[in-house]
Amino acid sequence: MAYWRRNSRQMQAATGQVAVAPASPVAQKPKSPRSRMMRQYDLVERVRTYNPDTNEDLLNRAYVYAMKAHGTQTRASGDPYFSHPLEVAAILTNLKLDDATIVAALLHDTIEDTEATRAEIDNVFGHEIGALVEGLTKLKRLELVSREAKQAENLRKLLLAIADDVRVLLIKLADRLHNMRTLEFVPHASRRRIAEETLDIYAPLAGRMGMQEMREELEDLSFHTLDPEAYAVVMQRLDALAERNRNLVGEIETQLSKNLQKNGIAARVYGRRKQPFSIWTKMERKSVGFEQLSDIYGFRIVMQDVESCYRALGVVHTTWPVVPGRFKDYISTPKQNDYRSIHTTVIGPGNQRVELQIRTEEMNQIAEFGIAAHAFYKEGTGSPTERLKHESNAFAWLRHTVGILSESANPEEFLEHTKLELFHDQVFCFTPKGKLIALPRQANVIDFAYAVHTDVGNSAVGCKINGKFAPLSSELQNGDEVEVLTSKAQQAPPSAWESLAITGKARAAIRRATRTAVRDQYAGLGRRIIDRLFARAKIEYADDKLKGALPRLARASIEDVMASVGRGELKASDVARAMYPDYKEERMVRYGAKKSLAVKLKLKSPPHPARSTSVIPVRGINSDLPVKFAPNGGAVPGDRIVGIVTPGEGITIYPIQSPALKDFEEEPERWLDVRWDIDETMPQRFPARILVHNVNEPGSLAQVATVIAEHDGNIDNISMSRRSPDFTELTIDLEVYDLKHLSAIIAQLRAKAVVAKVERVNG
Repeated sequence: MAYWRRNSRQMQAATGQVAVAPASPVAQKPKSPRSRMMRQYDLVERVRTYNPDTNEDLLNRAYVYAMKAHGTQTRASGDPYFSHPLEVAAILTNLKLDDATIVAALLHDTIEDTEATRAEIDNVFGHEIGALVEGLTKLKRLELVSREAKQAENLRKLLLAIADDVRVLLIKLADRLHNMRTLEFVPHASRRRIAEETLDIYAPLAGRMGMQEMREELEDLSFHTLDPEAYAVVMQRLDALAERNRNLVGEIETQLSKNLQKNGIAARVYGRRKQPFSIWTKMERKSVGFEQLSDIYGFRIVMQDVESCYRALGVVHTTWPVVPGRFKDYISTPKQNDYRSIHTTVIGPGNQRVELQIRTEEMNQIAEFGIAAHAFYKEGTGSPTERLKHESNAFAWLRHTVGILSESANPEEFLEHTKLELFHDQVFCFTPKGKLIALPRQANVIDFAYAVHTDVGNSAVGCKINGKFAPLSSELQNGDEVEVLTSKAQQAPPSAWESLAITGKARAAIRRATRTAVRDQYAGLGRRIIDRLFARAKIEYADDKLKGALPRLARASIEDVMASVGRGELKASDVARAMYPDYKEERMVRYGAKKSLAVKLKLKSPPHPARSTSVIPVRGINSDLPVKFAPNGGAVPGDRIVGIVTPGEGITIYPIQSPALKDFEEEPERWLDVRWDIDETMPQRFPARILVHNVNEPGSLAQVATVIAEHDGNIDNISMSRRSPDFTELTIDLEVYDLKHLSAIIAQLRAKAVVAKVERVNG
């Protein structure tokens, strides 16, 4: 952005064009290498211009301390290293920040890059400044497995430091801005990585904090590095457009000002054009060419108060035709970063589309400089951060993001969620009670539900958008009223929702609920396995007794023990031995492979009523246990069944006649007594496999499929192989209700003339 401003002003001076935008206080022209550094008195004078009561002694001491600490260190450009913290401080003086922030900027690299320590800085400059400098220190010696993990961990520490004092963020952004301005001196191999990180994290973070001017410059500097060809093309087009419309900006400014004055409204009107990166991303997002963009120029109408803003809007809308769908009122519904303004687009002079932003002076300052525009010198108690917690909505987003820290399983997951939160514009939706919910663009009802409350998201089963039923995956639009329908029967959301959700909060909550549900399933299975063993051994089980044995099992809680047993990581007999050291594990007597299997199968027969408590009931894949069915044939109610525990996977259910059970003869501890527990009021399908020898003639496959469909069976998968010229072998995976249902389908298939043979497959 600084590059554009310099060249734009030069071009305007040569052509006599009216300047389209004042220079940003942030975007000062970078100093050339080895240029004169700012002196102590220069820095003091810069601060004095906006803070007459500045502590000159503090600033002077920080200047001298930092210069001596960095000593003969140099930057990649060849400049003394001290020039960098000095330029960072200069950027912050343009934002009119307090003495402590300026001093911390001067010292921000001392702990990391010099012999200075936190204790020494605390001693010389006080705890407040020491905490600011510490918050900016990178995790230099942290050993992490990847660059992404290091980046995530640094961001994690930065956000935690910001939560304590927002000035950490302002210094960090100014630090990154100066590094980007001098990126050309960095080795080429590092240049792209730094630009990508800036575009991924720091530019959108500045935007989230409402610091639009800084965001735009960071974006354009990154864009220039990452795609110099595209940047050059956009700049050429912008220069050509400026030449064609040399007087257009001035004419529109004049007409707007005259119409407002005629209606007794005093306003400051000025035009500006969009930045190269903003133009390029819009071309990419909408797949349009430069010539098709109609809002390259925008105009700001800055008023004295809110009432004047709406009066100005009335004048504009009664003077020029309004472009439908291009009106947004961010004064009545501010963005989460405190941005407030009225946006509208009209067909202005020369039939040109003119994008207008109408706001007060205070809104304009906040729109440009975000949290930095909030007065640090207001009367009141508490630190700037404490005051901003009450004055700035951006802090609500920050606290929410920091809250994700405790919900993320690893640094990369946190980084993923944070990037999701940073990148999107917003839509504003309402609950039926009128509560405003701000969400990223492309967010859906799932995101909305979790934004209301995590419990609402976890129990959501349906929704109404503007009074009409709609899918939970429906994308939301500005102004939608959303009612989320919930059910107590749904304890955890489907794991597939994670791929549908847009917001980091929703994804984190779904992932956490899924992990909890899986853990609960394994814990439930483990408890039943332990109950079964204790019942057979005729020994007493009690949670209190197990709690005393936790150290011997190296587990922190009873739930950890149960989940470990359910996952197969811990044997139930080990738990019994930890509780009762004299416990002797029962072993089956082996009489050879065939006899051994027969004994085991006898144990798996339907249980005697007296020992039913030791048998685990099976409902299906949606039960509260981690259950799956034999992969090559399944099992259906009516089959006599056995359960095999697979570590990390739960229970696999096999029919008693399955030949696959021979593979587990040598592992008796994995066998479980199981029985069907079917809820007749809620019919559920179960997997089965059949083998059909079909006559090879036209329409024979259709006849087989028709029989299955007519008898309410569902084909899950089908494979075909040609065994002879006259017959085709079909392997069909079905879903049926029970053994009676499966037998009926097989009988009807056998009655068909095109079917030579049907048999059930037991894998």
